[in-house]
Amino acid sequence: MFAMMQDLSKCMGCKACQVACKSWNNLPGEKTVQRGTYQNPPDLEANTYTMMHYNEVVDEKGNVDWLFRKAQCFHCSKAACLDVCPAAGAIYRTKWGGVVIDQEKCIGCKYCINACPFSIPRFNTETGKATKCTMCYDRIEGNMIPACVKACPSHAMSFGDRDRIVAKARARAKELGGDATVYGDKYLGGTHFMYVLPQKSALYAGLPVSPFYPMTVTLWRSVVRPFSLVAFLGAIGVSWLYFISRGPKKPVKEDQ
Repeated sequence: MFAMMQDLSKCMGCKACQVACKSWNNLPGEKTVQRGTYQNPPDLEANTYTMMHYNEVVDEKGNVDWLFRKAQCFHCSKAACLDVCPAAGAIYRTKWGGVVIDQEKCIGCKYCINACPFSIPRFNTETGKATKCTMCYDRIEGNMIPACVKACPSHAMSFGDRDRIVAKARARAKELGGDATVYGDKYLGGTHFMYVLPQKSALYAGLPVSPFYPMTVTLWRSVVRPFSLVAFLGAIGVSWLYFISRGPKKPVKEDQ
């Protein structure tokens, strides 16, 4: 199993990862307007699998600081999107650890979009499918690292065996000290994309402080889906018994 990590203390917000993702996946650009920020587009879109967040924070002394963050799918070990998907094989986990939406099998129900604790998947209105980062599984299969990792000029991105990446992230957070933490190494069974945060997670806009596996997904897996299957099979059984009990249809005698 592999994982990716972004050391935000080294990120300079250049968007090379964002451009590389667009290029590798042949994703079209988004029409946007100037909103007084370098953050563009303003959020993830159906054709934008990753993007750079720009956060301006002011400390107690009035000093302004930039906090950059690459937004993308976390590829959770305990993936709510995968567990809630009703279409067989539409969302699956690769042998590398990434969670992928199969565009051929997706039925556009949006369950994954509503279940994700990080609000990552997006709905493509043109195709009627949900989309998100694939962790470049096609590149990994070709013995290449993900496009975003390859493009990073400041070496803020790392990729490799998950245990090694987690160890590297924790060592870096310890080296930075202060409020530095690793985000994602323990959430939702351990994610396959994580951050080294030099500041408190609450300062990074759009990043849940304590993401959790939705209770609705647990209810779906444990009660609703099994009950629906039993009800469906029961309906078939009742119908079969009904037709059997009626017996063969007797021929109608014609009047002499």
